[in-house]
Amino acid sequence: MTSIFERVAKSPRLFRRLVNLWFPYLGAGIHVERISPDWREVDVRMPLRWYNRNYMGTHFGGSLYAMTDPFYVLMLIKNLGKDYWVWDIEARVRFIAPGRGTVRARFMLSEAVVERIRLAAAGGEKVLHPFTTRVIDEKGLCVATVEKTIYIRRKKHRSR
Repeated sequence: MTSIFERVAKSPRLFRRLVNLWFPYLGAGIHVERISPDWREVDVRMPLRWYNRNYMGTHFGGSLYAMTDPFYVLMLIKNLGKDYWVWDIEARVRFIAPGRGTVRARFMLSEAVVERIRLAAAGGEKVLHPFTTRVIDEKGLCVATVEKTIYIRRKKHRSR
């Protein structure tokens, strides 16, 4: 059974619209601005609102992490294809400065990284690939860095 996300993930534009209506993102004020047609770039923003600020009046740390959560996995799934298992297995958030105003994150996946992962996973070995994303404020200052480790393995094909 496929989820609605899987069905609309064929179109980056339609997926972007749906994810922006997904309650965890809607409730946190997270907005996906752009997904490139080749699923290699994603831009996300989150304005500071009364419902996503912490006790000190700055961005809630959980929302800062949430705005970075699914994108590298999704981008890899779309670029590697259905022959691969792709999962988040580890994340580390380093909060650097208080997040005020609108914060943004950009995710980019190069062809070189995709090919390096394909080669490393060609024999069925697991690949643990690190990705780092910076969350930036309106002045261009880094508010947080999110380091994610993604698990990738080529699926075994069963003969019938």
